[in-house]
Amino acid sequence: MKKIEDYVRTIPDFPEPGIMFRDVTSVVRDPEGLRLAVDLMTEKIGKTPYDVIVGAESRGFLFGAPIAYREHKGIVLARKKGKLPCETIEESYELEYATASLEMHRGDITPGQKIVIVDDLMATGGTVEAIARLVERLGGEVVKIVFLMELAGLEGRKRLSRYEVESVIIYPGK
Repeated sequence: MKKIEDYVRTIPDFPEPGIMFRDVTSVVRDPEGLRLAVDLMTEKIGKTPYDVIVGAESRGFLFGAPIAYREHKGIVLARKKGKLPCETIEESYELEYATASLEMHRGDITPGQKIVIVDDLMATGGTVEAIARLVERLGGEVVKIVFLMELAGLEGRKRLSRYEVESVIIYPGK
């Protein structure tokens, strides 16, 4: 039986020299890899009581939707600015050389709901930190954040230190 790490393709020196790119497409294209990833991420949620999953655009949708289906929960989408049709709230965050914004529909989280945020990869933690701020502005409580992969060398856990964070695979570098 293959381990989840066996499904992750690593591309050296992409997008620049010295970076080891961890490719999630090699996980999701294989039915057993996808099943294993969803199962392991669901295990990381464990017995944490929650109401809704929030998936980070776009690869968080790949894992959040099947987890929500399996657990009989709903999924809320945190999207890039301008992609949602109804009234939204927005949160900006910093990228390496720029800023970006995420939005959620104003009514998708109700006060008091317990939320699990799901994404494929934790690097610096900025994207998920912005999502957590959106959830909290809407009155929700982030009870857990689950990633398939974590690049520990980028220290995203420091940025997310006030939350319970779980990762299926932790790579020591960048």
